[in-house]
Amino acid sequence: MTVRVAVIGAGNRGADVYARHLVAQGAQLTHLVEPRPARRAEVAARHGLPEAACFATPDEFFALGRVTDAVVIATPDDAHVGPCLQALALGYDVLLEKPVCLDPADLDRLLAAEKASSGRVTVCHVLRATPFFREVRRVLDSGVLGQLVGIQHAENVAYWHYAHSYVRGNWHASPPAAPFVLAKSSHDLDLLRWFAGAKPRAVHSAGGLHHFTPQQAPPGAADRCVRCPVPDCPYDARQIYRSRPADRWPVTVLTAGGQTLEDALATGPYGECVYLGRNNVAEHQAVTITFENGVIGQLTVSAFTHNNTRTLKLLGAHGELRAHMERGELELHDYRRGQSQRWTVAADGNHGGGDEALVADWLGFLRGERAVPTPLTESLDSHRMAFGAEESRLSSV
Repeated sequence: MTVRVAVIGAGNRGADVYARHLVAQGAQLTHLVEPRPARRAEVAARHGLPEAACFATPDEFFALGRVTDAVVIATPDDAHVGPCLQALALGYDVLLEKPVCLDPADLDRLLAAEKASSGRVTVCHVLRATPFFREVRRVLDSGVLGQLVGIQHAENVAYWHYAHSYVRGNWHASPPAAPFVLAKSSHDLDLLRWFAGAKPRAVHSAGGLHHFTPQQAPPGAADRCVRCPVPDCPYDARQIYRSRPADRWPVTVLTAGGQTLEDALATGPYGECVYLGRNNVAEHQAVTITFENGVIGQLTVSAFTHNNTRTLKLLGAHGELRAHMERGELELHDYRRGQSQRWTVAADGNHGGGDEALVADWLGFLRGERAVPTPLTESLDSHRMAFGAEESRLSSV
């Protein structure tokens, strides 16, 4: 069965990730929605789409009625809810990029719309689909840890990644983008929810903006890296982007639509000094969640790491599991048997292979081969935790 899919939002996630994996796995891309003419033409040409199948706005596409099998919604953070409601009204199944919304009230709106629709929403929580975290889940389900008591999880956002996405990039200011803990860590909060196996009951958080401010700018810093005389700045855009493959993220974000890397550094936001003060999202944040079954989950997400990975501990009454995603390493300590075990799991590809695996799971659902990857009501608990964490953080600043 060939599944036909429309992609709404042809940015990095919509076009370079989901559309690419969908087509590679046998789906047919039938329609494209993207407001930027150059990017729309670029992606349409990549997939052989005629001009008649391409639109500038979701409204133009949805005015056609139901003309394909399913839709991917990968628009900017503040433009997910409207298209998703329109898709559900037409009975479409939806692959919805996270964060799904920026207003907690929209969570109930989405749930009500899905309940009234024949379509189902799958949130792009790709980490559940990775071989690595599925192995973590297998160990947990085996019972070797005994009663699960605590979860310690860290998302290490490499210093250059934070500068790219949360100082210079689309998520530098909230609003209109999602706050840091929602934009970056809804994946991680979803993992905590998955492993805890219960709904969250209480959330507490602390964090803030410490370094990427005008007050921290080195003496003599210019407003743009290409003309900055400051030596050895770790956030120098020239070093960050010129040292990475031209055909991969993050460089492809700068060159999307046909712009050269040097033009982007000279004129675009990704070449600006990180100390201009145009960002307002947290750089380092700690979150503690109490789940209804008593499990305590702790998440730390930070810009100030050299790693670009996730590390995890599951703390049980009978054992402890340690996990390092970047290296694919797991370490199990069995208290009852007095034994320890170490092994590795493949963690290659974007998000440790989760992007490709989630697309496979979603296509399996669309083909009637398996259930929806994760029910929407459970996926949205990650957002409820993130909204609670941001409210708690701001109240303690």
